[in-house]
Amino acid sequence: MAQQNLKLGIWLMVATTFVFAMQDGLSRHLSGEYNVYMVVMVRYWFFAAFVMAVAGRQAGGLKAAASSAQPLLQGFRGVLLVVEICVMVSGFVLLGLVESHAVFACYPLLVAALSGPILGERVGWRRWTAIGLGFIGVIIILQPSGGVFSPFAIIPLIAAFMFALYGLLTRYVARKDIAATSFFWTGTSGAVAATVIGIWFWEPMTAPDWGWMILLCISGALGHYTLIKCYEVAEASAVQPFAYLQLVFASAMGVAVFGETIRPNVAIGAAIIVAAGLFTLWRARVKG
Repeated sequence: MAQQNLKLGIWLMVATTFVFAMQDGLSRHLSGEYNVYMVVMVRYWFFAAFVMAVAGRQAGGLKAAASSAQPLLQGFRGVLLVVEICVMVSGFVLLGLVESHAVFACYPLLVAALSGPILGERVGWRRWTAIGLGFIGVIIILQPSGGVFSPFAIIPLIAAFMFALYGLLTRYVARKDIAATSFFWTGTSGAVAATVIGIWFWEPMTAPDWGWMILLCISGALGHYTLIKCYEVAEASAVQPFAYLQLVFASAMGVAVFGETIRPNVAIGAAIIVAAGLFTLWRARVKG
C-alpha cells in the first residue's frame, strides 16, 4: 500500500510541476503585456478565495484556520512569498523562463545552507560540499567574466533566496501552527499585500488576455491542490526530487513557445545545481 501511495505521490508531484510550469509561462506572457504587480494581485485574489474555500470545509472553519500562535511571523511569510513571486515573474520577462529557472533551481541548496542559523539544524561536510558545487553551477550559468553577463541574472537568484527563506519560515512556524493555518495565512496575508502594491498599477486588459488571466488563476489553485494531495499520500522527502521537473517543463515551454535558447553553460550549470540539490535532499532524508 505504501508503495502504491508513493507511486501516486510521484505522479501528483509530476503533475504539480507541469501545472506550475504552465503558470510560469502564463505569468511571463501576461507580465510582458501588463504590469507585474497587477498580474500578481489578480492571481492572489483567486488564490485567497481558494484558500478560504478550503479552510471553510475543514473542522472549525475559517476561525480555526486563522488561529495562529505566531500571527506576525505568518503574515511576514505571506508577504515574503508575494514579493518573491513579483521578483521571479520579473525575471521571466527580463531573462526568460530557461535561465530564470536554471538559476532558481539552487533554492534547495540555500535552504540547506540557511537551515543551520534559522532552524538550528546541523549541516555536515558532505552537504556543505554539495552546496559549494551547486554555487559553482550558478557561477557557470551567470558567466560573470565571460563578457555576456547580464545584471538581470541576479533577479532569479534573489527570488531563490527569498523562496528558501519562505520555506524555512514555513518549517519554523510548523512547530506551533498546523499546515492548514500556514496555508490560510499564505493566501490571505499575501492577497492583502499584493492588493496594497498592485492596485496602483491597474491597467485595462483585453478580453483574450482576461481568458489567459483566468487560466493563470485556475492553474495556481490546481497546482496547490495537487501539491496538497501529493503530500497527503507520500512523504515530502520521497517526492521532493521530482520537483526539479519544473525546470525541465518550464525550459521546454521557454524554447517551444517563447523562442528561447538553451546555452551550453546554462545546461551544464543547471545539471550541476540539480545534481547537488538531489544530493542534499538525499542526505537530509538519510539524516532524518
